[in-house]
Amino acid sequence: MSDLLQLKNVSKTFGEVAALRDVNFQVGTNEIVGLLGDNGAGKSTLVKIITGYHQPDAGGQIIWKGKKIEHLSVPLARDLGVEVVYQERALADQQTLWRNIFLGRELTNRWGLLDIKTMTRETRKLMSTVMGFTSSAVSPESTVGTFSGGERQGVAITRALYFEAELIILDEPTMGLSLSETKKCLDFVEGIKKAGKSCIFIDHNIFHVYPVVDRIVVLDRGTVAGQFMKNELTLDELIDRLYRVAQTGSLEQRDQASQ
Repeated sequence: MSDLLQLKNVSKTFGEVAALRDVNFQVGTNEIVGLLGDNGAGKSTLVKIITGYHQPDAGGQIIWKGKKIEHLSVPLARDLGVEVVYQERALADQQTLWRNIFLGRELTNRWGLLDIKTMTRETRKLMSTVMGFTSSAVSPESTVGTFSGGERQGVAITRALYFEAELIILDEPTMGLSLSETKKCLDFVEGIKKAGKSCIFIDHNIFHVYPVVDRIVVLDRGTVAGQFMKNELTLDELIDRLYRVAQTGSLEQRDQASQ
């Protein structure tokens, strides 16, 4: 598997606080990476570097499809194909479904006017092929504010896929969702994989992350405490290793000490 994104020796300090320290992190093409870590582990800072909101300290490198990217900015990251779905979901609740899908990227006709007919048609197609909306009670004209949490997550993810995002970052997507809504959200994550795209799935709940990811990276106090392929260990083994991180700050150190 070739790497879509690589971070090499990335550090980020804010005054005297080291949010990240020599982090090496990568996401493969068509790979779902689970990013785990407690509050303060550095997850948010890492995402802000990947999305161009923060610049890494001197010496850190960002490589996209094998090419080093200098001075990554938010517009450049979006042009490359990086999209973030935040836990707030960033949708306009009082607007219709089709307006939310095309928000900020509205289609126009040859006269420069909004092509509402095409946007409505495309939304209806996405409803049946991606979002799984089959009820006649939901239409492209439905107001997004009436949707459930899981459905709104699906709208945000569908929007990213429609505009051909290469890397979709999900920031705590299951927070506040019911069991059934969480299941629906995880189905959307699997849809990212089926679409041939890549994803960083950030969550505190290992029971949500484990079923849908290919690889797991654990951050602790600004460093990568460990990473491993999901098929290398069971869920119980993963939970045990996460306890080790909480106690020692590292997976490898404890493993080596036990050998």
